[in-house]
Amino acid sequence: MNKEERIKIKVMIEQKIIKAEKKIKDYKEMTKPIKPENSLGRLSRMDAINNKSVVEAALRRAEQNLAALKSALLNINKENFGLCQKCECQIPIGRIVLKPESPYCVNCAN
Repeated sequence: MNKEERIKIKVMIEQKIIKAEKKIKDYKEMTKPIKPENSLGRLSRMDAINNKSVVEAALRRAEQNLAALKSALLNINKENFGLCQKCECQIPIGRIVLKPESPYCVNCAN
């Protein structure tokens, strides 16, 4: 991977981090407790509680993704960035562009 590719990927990772942080903020807003005094019917309250648990799961995934993106950003200038951590082959640039937080090539990720 050349220097220009690393710079482009670094900018892209930084943009993904900004989007992930916004998404996490939105999810945290949606997972606030459902107050009993809200005028929801019984079924609406059950739907709201179910939706809240779905959003909480999405929040956990988004936080994990953010941590992986930050790790990729820290490692981008290391020699082994872009090498699969399992098979040590070069990860195709297309894979890095789509999923820069993944330290594995497509074959090893499966």
